[in-house]
Amino acid sequence: MKKFFETLQNVWKIEELKNRILITLGLLVVYRFGAHVTLPGIDANQLSSLAGQTEKGIGSILDMFTGGAFSKASVFALGIMPYISASIVVQLMGIAIPYLQKLQKDGESGRKKLNQITRWLTIAITLVQGPGYIYNLYRTLPSNAFLLGFDSFSFLFSSVLILTTGTIFAMWLGEKITDKGIGNGISLLIMIGIIARLPQALIQEFTSKVTNNTGGPMVLVLEIILWLLVIVACVLLVMAVRKIPVQYARRTTTGDYEQDLAGGNRQWIPLKLNAAGVMPIIFAQAIMFIPAALAGLSKSDASQSIAGEFSNMFGFWYNFVFATLIIVFTYFYTAITVPTNKMADDLKRSGGFIPGIKPGLETADYLDRIMSLITFPGSLFLALLAVFPALIVGLNVQQSWAMFYGGTSLIIMVGVAIDTIQQVNSYLLNKHYDGLMKTGKNRKAVA
Repeated sequence: MKKFFETLQNVWKIEELKNRILITLGLLVVYRFGAHVTLPGIDANQLSSLAGQTEKGIGSILDMFTGGAFSKASVFALGIMPYISASIVVQLMGIAIPYLQKLQKDGESGRKKLNQITRWLTIAITLVQGPGYIYNLYRTLPSNAFLLGFDSFSFLFSSVLILTTGTIFAMWLGEKITDKGIGNGISLLIMIGIIARLPQALIQEFTSKVTNNTGGPMVLVLEIILWLLVIVACVLLVMAVRKIPVQYARRTTTGDYEQDLAGGNRQWIPLKLNAAGVMPIIFAQAIMFIPAALAGLSKSDASQSIAGEFSNMFGFWYNFVFATLIIVFTYFYTAITVPTNKMADDLKRSGGFIPGIKPGLETADYLDRIMSLITFPGSLFLALLAVFPALIVGLNVQQSWAMFYGGTSLIIMVGVAIDTIQQVNSYLLNKHYDGLMKTGKNRKAVA
């Protein structure tokens, strides 16, 4: 504990790091404030039916990612999710469109153009999702909740415009956090929205177990211990890597000739156990929306049964298909994001090699084979984490609390927290002194 407080003191001794943390906290407060601002023309006292819609099922996921803004009919009701969707589309289209492939290889200038394309695509997606959200309000809220009239065009137009502006503003906040603050801004906005639901979920579980006497405080303590163990498992999944040893030839000069020493510099190629991160869960979650939507278009008993199965995110068939899709998408996303051929070429050009493996094509095949082997247990572990909330619900746990036992929310929370802590640690190591390290002497701070 003493070490922890010393580290906090060290953080505030670095002026740049302190300013970045304060900017980050300030922008996050602005985002959370906007999540409570209801759309003009809607009576905030009439939102109980909308809140009931987001207490379970798919609605609870959407509400969690927006930090409750979805159920509050807020100006940030769509949150940052249209930007995430646009980023995924641009990344996937980069595989098939040569122009986007060229931009990906153009360094900083290409990255700026890709960001601009992503922003415009975000606006287009928001203009499609905005009317859909308003239509959902029409179906869910009573007519007297619309102060400007139930079918008023001015309300529809102004609301879609405000929702679009809210998403653009949230996107701007995320980019400013990345540039001027600490951590990845977009990821932090998602994480802060997820964490905002945590106290309410814990209070509901406490009420259920203690106040309503459905298990008692001891059961609640065991649930919290299990939750902490799941977090530890998630951290291990995020941090786990397979180190591939690499050697670089060291060239020495003696007289009139040079000699290569194969044992020169030794390094590692860290291949992550879960190189795809949370993207397979996001892809699978998007696919899981489709069967229920298509089945809902038909009035037959079979279609309604299918719609019911795929609308119940805690049901067996939903989670079986969900886990299978996660495993498939883990392999797919790893294949397109881990360029083993490029890694082998870069290693060959820099004079490096894997001991016992010939440089070039054989190295690429070796790396690809290792990635395939480690991706399998990684995908199984990721799928288990994704469906773990459904298993927890079977133990008489409130659904809102069970959502924090796995799935996209937990992996995002853990991944973003680790990334942010690593950035803070980098400042401590580079501009102050060891800080989080156990050994080492203090060095004077560098402003």
